[in-house]
Amino acid sequence: MIKVKNLTKHYGNVKAVNGISFEVQDGEILGFLGPNGAGKTTTLRILTSYLAPTGGNIYVDDLNVIDDSEEIRKLIGYLPEQNPLYDDMRVYDFLEFVAMARSIEKNIFKTRMNEVINLCGLKGVVHKSINELSKGYRQRVGLAQAIIHDPKILILDEPTTGLDPNQIVEIRELIKALGKKKTVIISSHILQEIQATADRMIIINKGDIAANGTIGELMSDFKGKTRLTMEVKNATVEDMKKITDEIKSIELKNVAIENELLCSHLEYSNEIDPRENIFKYAVKNNWIIMEMNRHKTSLEDVFRNLTIEEGGSNEK
Repeated sequence: MIKVKNLTKHYGNVKAVNGISFEVQDGEILGFLGPNGAGKTTTLRILTSYLAPTGGNIYVDDLNVIDDSEEIRKLIGYLPEQNPLYDDMRVYDFLEFVAMARSIEKNIFKTRMNEVINLCGLKGVVHKSINELSKGYRQRVGLAQAIIHDPKILILDEPTTGLDPNQIVEIRELIKALGKKKTVIISSHILQEIQATADRMIIINKGDIAANGTIGELMSDFKGKTRLTMEVKNATVEDMKKITDEIKSIELKNVAIENELLCSHLEYSNEIDPRENIFKYAVKNNWIIMEMNRHKTSLEDVFRNLTIEEGGSNEK
């Protein structure tokens, strides 16, 4: 089990991580989500013992990153956002080099190499130079170097950055396969990436944890609303403004005339559905409904609500 306790990291006056605490269970795939500059990469670098914390600590079973960094590194496979490859080496030679750096014994090296090559789908390129590989295969080589020593924990920082849609699907499936045997932490600012692979997600914003839970839990905790877009004939702006007097459960957000049609946006709680009452109101007032579309609050809306301040972006 991984336990992060009151972790802080300051760069001068900048608080990159601000006293966060969370746990990761054995065998769990955790999504670590947040906008650029949120503190994701800094947290992962402390976990991998690449950086020292300003305060707090991270525990891996009975070890901690302050006192036992060397032992913790042996338990972790790490794929940083900038894939650490030597372009002038062949794939096989590079993985052999990493295995030597990881002190893998010669009598188990070949067996482990074959396992990693098959798992990461590198059979057809194992004797090619890394500089000849596509972005997708380079990411596969990066994953291979991260798991060559069969680590207990796998940390992946933006593992699908720059990949095309087909390559993204391939890497996702590979991560899911690895997650059956290892504890995996995936960092990303792409919501769909976490949603497709993780069992649970943590949303971090400006160095603080903004949310922690499964997708279902995050959605249930967020008081979401449904937005209803309507286009009608035979109605004026003043007519539409009166609708909330009769149907108390809805809120008129905006209304305008566009191409001789009255276009409006209504909002109401996800727990109710007033569309039938809205239709009856329209009939009573001789409106002709040309279009009625609803958009329920999504996980993207929850993420934006938690990470974007009113009036602008959150990025640093």
